[in-house]
Amino acid sequence: MGDIKEIIARRVAKELKDGDVVNLGIGLPTMVANHLPEGVEIILQSENGIMGMGPAPAKGNENVDMVNAGAQYVTVKPGAMFFDSATSFGIIRGGHVDATILGALEVDEKGNLSNWIVPGKMVPGMGGAMDLVVGAKKVIIAMQHTQKGEHKILKACTLPYTAVGVVDMIITEMGVMEVTDKGIVLTEKHAEFTVDDIKAATGCDLIISPDLKEMK
Repeated sequence: MGDIKEIIARRVAKELKDGDVVNLGIGLPTMVANHLPEGVEIILQSENGIMGMGPAPAKGNENVDMVNAGAQYVTVKPGAMFFDSATSFGIIRGGHVDATILGALEVDEKGNLSNWIVPGKMVPGMGGAMDLVVGAKKVIIAMQHTQKGEHKILKACTLPYTAVGVVDMIITEMGVMEVTDKGIVLTEKHAEFTVDDIKAATGCDLIISPDLKEMK
């Protein structure tokens, strides 16, 4: 499981450019900051009011007053800023976040996203996801391709939406997919999987790019 997450996080990191303001979702997306290419510096934003987060603190060095939106302990880089939630969401809704990287329960071929609730299960709420996916310039979904053998990439989401038509790219351990107005296009595949493997693990038709590359 750890290897799968590392594969995904490492590939997602290649999508980020020097100077990007980036919001990382809870869980797997937080690993992306550990895999940035050399020379690439991103500015991490957290919707609870931080601009300029650093890596997770070493065990025993946590500051109990410094957490991200998922209540995980964080550090901050020199020049970091703290502000209230109203300012934070003004930044997000104002289009000042270059990319948000989130996990998902389901994504469909129209770029619709469901990532916050499973019927019958108690959850604290949607959080800032609905603002991030409509406010960020690019929405990248970083997730495992299937969940216990069940499709997560579908023709149509079955779970309650977070937002519709917002996903730009999906990156899994199997490959890299772009969401287009014609459907989901497979642009890169992991060397351990065939195109047929990826098609079988996907719950909608995949368009195979004529320039399909190996996922690095």
